[in-house]
Amino acid sequence: MPGADRVRDAAAFDRAVADAEQTPPIRSSGRLRRSERRAGAIFVIPAVILYALLLALPIVQTFYYSLTKWNGIDSTFIGLANYQRLFSDPTFWRVVMNNVILLAAIPFAILIPLAVAFLLNEHVFGWRFFRSSYFLPTAISWVVIGIVAVRFFAQRGILNSLLSTLGIPVTTDMLASEYTAMLAVAITFIWSVFGTNTIIFITGMATLDRDVYEASRVDGASGFATFRYITVPLLMRFIQFAFILTLITGFTALFSLIFVMTSGGPGFGTTTLEFYVYQTAFAQGQFGYAAAVGVVLFVVVFGISIIQLRLFRDRSD
Repeated sequence: MPGADRVRDAAAFDRAVADAEQTPPIRSSGRLRRSERRAGAIFVIPAVILYALLLALPIVQTFYYSLTKWNGIDSTFIGLANYQRLFSDPTFWRVVMNNVILLAAIPFAILIPLAVAFLLNEHVFGWRFFRSSYFLPTAISWVVIGIVAVRFFAQRGILNSLLSTLGIPVTTDMLASEYTAMLAVAITFIWSVFGTNTIIFITGMATLDRDVYEASRVDGASGFATFRYITVPLLMRFIQFAFILTLITGFTALFSLIFVMTSGGPGFGTTTLEFYVYQTAFAQGQFGYAAAVGVVLFVVVFGISIIQLRLFRDRSD
């Protein structure tokens, strides 16, 4: 019967469609996959070569020269003698303590911009002007920042003038004391990265869902509670990026600032590992010993970065 034929045809069509849907897709041939891998390798090779020449090779050379007595021209292999001398040198440990002070300043360099970025993200009065003005230190070179810091912390500088105006009878020259000079450098360091970290956090907050904040306001959450329980957890990736960037800056990018402000003094009061490499290599001509200091600096920064990455990853999990 025609009706029965149509039913059988429809059923056959449905079975064919079902079989087609269950049929696995045709995989690309092994030759095509090999061609794709070969093309990927060809595109990656230039980047690998550039990385090896500009980064990996100098790191390997530094490790090698740290095992030698090197005057910049001739080198003699001496094994671990530089490291034995380094870890028994009290000056080295004094320099390490200076870096610990800078490490202690990093939380302030993160938390202060984070709080300011939260206020600016709430569009307080004049937020556009403050967002631009806070970013200005980022556009200034370290040399200029150092000159301004010298004028600020000197005995006849801006700091003492402000204290005198406020009626506080305190006169101090922070850069003249071995115990306060590093504090002055740390304060200048926090101020110098303030603009960069503020922009990072403002950018991160711009990606957050505003509905979450609206829901918190409906529930009656205070501004501090919103900041602590909503903003900070959602910005963990941006905080992690700012932390690593600030850490690298504090340990490897303050040479010009310290050179202008204190030249590492008084004594070794503001000498960091980075500046100690310069002093040992170019002032004393002990390039092998300086390479050992550079290796220690590399290991310290790398180790702290790995620990920080694990901590943030565990918290995000």
